[in-house]
Amino acid sequence: MRKPSLRSVLSPFAIVAVAALSLAGCANNETSSPAKSSESVEVSKDADAAAKLPSEIADKGVIAIGIDPTYPPNESKDAQGQPVGWEVELMDAMAAKLGVKTEYTVAKFDNIIPGITGGKYDMGLSSFFDTKEREKQVDMVDYYTAGIQWATLKGKTVDPDDACGITLAVQNGTTQQLEDGPAKSKACTDAGKEKITLLGFDTQDDATAAVTLGRAQAVSADSPVIQYAVKQSDGKLELSGDVYDVFLYGMPTAKGDTALDEALVAALDSLKADGTYEAILKKWGVESGALSEFKINGAER
Repeated sequence: MRKPSLRSVLSPFAIVAVAALSLAGCANNETSSPAKSSESVEVSKDADAAAKLPSEIADKGVIAIGIDPTYPPNESKDAQGQPVGWEVELMDAMAAKLGVKTEYTVAKFDNIIPGITGGKYDMGLSSFFDTKEREKQVDMVDYYTAGIQWATLKGKTVDPDDACGITLAVQNGTTQQLEDGPAKSKACTDAGKEKITLLGFDTQDDATAAVTLGRAQAVSADSPVIQYAVKQSDGKLELSGDVYDVFLYGMPTAKGDTALDEALVAALDSLKADGTYEAILKKWGVESGALSEFKINGAER
């Protein structure tokens, strides 16, 4: 994890309203504030799921979560600095099922897994693709599926399968930077063509801005994120190519932390059974990636 300490904010959730879950759990650097709640479908504690929690988490009543809130609509910050997004709502609902609070600490994406292995966080939440490589370091509790997609300036489409010679903006530590981009660049050089230059940024917002500022010809990210960025660009950006290389999203936990893994799966199962899981995804327009069942370490590659 990164070295500077960041202060986190607790979000109490005994009963959570789906409409207000996006306000639960926060992280700003100076103050703590309680989460807000309102009317709508309530999420109540599931005693069977809660019984699976490790005693150290159950006793303190808090799950410590490392998050990089720069990836809307999955996770970002509101005007008050609180993490919001469909993943945050989902995690807060899971915590409610387990009878505990969420405690989010903001971190750079590529520092979250080291923070888990180093004992700083119980888990991470930042749209992690579940890959065999990541499963060597942590367990992954799978909860969604998404692919990779590119965007470019309007009218300047780039074919992801024929992008030799361009500069591609990516977020540091992502599959796009570590695996997909290098593989596409190698295919170019193997064919005697110019490499793809990867331009890495600590946040997805900065990676996307690199295209609008003319520093990169294209940006690559997870499909729901890049689609959201295009919608929010006021017509400056357009999608470039179809979604490819679909992966599971996984919540990383310490390797071998079976009790926490099983508790998280039980919470997801409970949310799916009562309709909350689909309700959250539909609210944010990302229901196409919903899973029919939840597993631990489900990566196929």
